[in-house]
Amino acid sequence: MSAASYRALGWILSICGAIGLVAAGTLSIEKYKLLTNPFYAPSCNVSATINCGTVMQSDQAAAFGFPNPFIGLVGFAVVLTIGVAVLAGARFSRWFWWGLTAGVAAGLVFVGWLAFQSIFVIEALCPYCMAVWAVMLVLAGTMARCVIRAPRMW
Repeated sequence: MSAASYRALGWILSICGAIGLVAAGTLSIEKYKLLTNPFYAPSCNVSATINCGTVMQSDQAAAFGFPNPFIGLVGFAVVLTIGVAVLAGARFSRWFWWGLTAGVAAGLVFVGWLAFQSIFVIEALCPYCMAVWAVMLVLAGTMARCVIRAPRMW
């Protein structure tokens, strides 16, 4: 991988990590407010279709027994940290990149399931969730491109 491509990867990871972290953080705060006040209307309740409250109160919003945004807080913080490290000149081993790629792939599968649930089962959309969906697609595409185009450079 050329130096310019490696730097571009750092920027993509940093930007996607930051966007995802802001979205997950906002969702975490909104979920906390909803848990402490059942009459709270989340800031992203725009209509019956664009309604974070409906999504956040569904069973799918805590797939592992705790609010899903907590996964995003950890995952996107890791992605942001790796991106900044790459921009600072860090080099990582092949196994590290494969691990990140596997993590992003697992995240994409989970986010795909959540998107399906939101669209077809819950029938409501959350703008912050949709930002996470978009970020995960960009991350997955970027990591797939890196793994396919430069497997020996990792």
